Amino acid sequence: MSWPQRTPAHDDDHLRLLGYEPELVRRMGSFGNFAVSFSVISVLSGCMTLFGFGLVTGGPAVMMWGWVAVGLAVLLVGMALAEVTSAYPTSGGLYYMAQRLGGPRWGWVTGWLNLLGLLGGIAGIDYGAASFIAAFAGIQWGVEPTPSLILAIFAGVLVLHALLNVVGVRVVSLLNSVSVWWHLLGVALIVGVLTVVPSHHQSPSWVFTHFENGTGWSNPIYVSAVGLLLGGYTFCGYDASAHLSEETKDARRAAPRGIVRSIWVSLLAGFVLLAGLLFAVQDYAGTAGAAVPPAQIFLDALGATGAKLLLLVVVGAQLFCGSAETTAASRMIYAFSRDGALPGSATWRRVSGNGVPVPAVWLAVVAAFVLAVPSMWSPVAYGAVTAVNVIGMTPSYIIPVFLRLWQGDRFVPGPWSLGRWSRPIGVAAVAWVVVLTVLVCLPQRAPVTVETFNYAPVTLLVVLALAWVWWRMAGSKFNVPVVDDPHLARLEAQIV
Repeated sequence: MSWPQRTPAHDDDHLRLLGYEPELVRRMGSFGNFAVSFSVISVLSGCMTLFGFGLVTGGPAVMMWGWVAVGLAVLLVGMALAEVTSAYPTSGGLYYMAQRLGGPRWGWVTGWLNLLGLLGGIAGIDYGAASFIAAFAGIQWGVEPTPSLILAIFAGVLVLHALLNVVGVRVVSLLNSVSVWWHLLGVALIVGVLTVVPSHHQSPSWVFTHFENGTGWSNPIYVSAVGLLLGGYTFCGYDASAHLSEETKDARRAAPRGIVRSIWVSLLAGFVLLAGLLFAVQDYAGTAGAAVPPAQIFLDALGATGAKLLLLVVVGAQLFCGSAETTAASRMIYAFSRDGALPGSATWRRVSGNGVPVPAVWLAVVAAFVLAVPSMWSPVAYGAVTAVNVIGMTPSYIIPVFLRLWQGDRFVPGPWSLGRWSRPIGVAAVAWVVVLTVLVCLPQRAPVTVETFNYAPVTLLVVLALAWVWWRMAGSKFNVPVVDDPHLARLEAQIV
């Protein structure tokens, strides 16, 4: 669906209309743009890492049907966000959209939420990869996965991702393209092996109807609501397509398509993966109580050799996911610095000769490492910090959509548009994000103690307080180039 309008002949011309001089290199095609968001969502990372959480917050029934429900709701959010992305395809992504539609303060808050969410995402993804690598080492060599070992592996993974990202966007695009097939073939391999090899499988009625509650709460509706967070946590990061739009050809169409495609492909792949894992569960209590529940399923069903091979598939997917998240976060840092919103912006906005914001890449991985340092002493503290991912990302996704609804007919859509479906889809998207934000803040375990307390609401308040303090100190330097409509018209007239 599209509305007729005048569009510039070239991507860089349109970027100039939005107020930016092109500095990055457009070497990424439509598939590569989709691949980066699909890699960040990463069902082989999110579903595997959160599988144990799902086993005790509603069990198979909530995991399967909750995945479908959350996936469809997120698809609505993605469609609404894609429409705004088509109008404003910049590396700044969400904060630039919010600034254009609502003003500097909206852009500032959205930017800080999105940035901290992206940094928390790197920390969560790469630390999860380090945990799986440690689990593999434990099976292979009997190594004890201590917090210090996991942190050391985590640091190595961060350095690897930084080095891959500074090489150039061609390498990043290639890795993300490989990642798509790694994920899809990996899901097919894991599900296929778990279907053929084990002598015992759970029944379909058990997989789709069995309810399990290990939270300590007695209300099944409350437990089911909390269980939706398996999908809520996993379906995160699809704004990466927007952040890579200044490096994408035909970005006004490719970036919104990348957002939407990454969600529905992940929805299908994740459904198959969760079903395959649940059908292969041999010992429910033993799996739910294991340090890495999917690894326990692999061990019970396949033995040590098969478990190690499938763990390598999962680790590979997690490494692809972390690399893509590093790419998205570095582009956000670059764009935010370009507009003077970060301390030391002059440094972080620098672009190397191969078109990569190298300082921003290193800042992203260093900040992610700092976020994970508390894991040395307290898993609870680390969980509180990495909650930044969802509690930052979730509101930042919907602010541009809300402001687009508020603009009404004053919003000029790009070539990818929802047309008459824009308002109902936007309203439904806003409603879902409000629900999800509440769910993220609910206590997940009972009784509520220092060890079980959900620090996500505290994290949200801290993020907003930091954003407010920095706005008071440096908000005057926030200079997103917004071109007034008359000026925009004159620029359009000059484009050949």
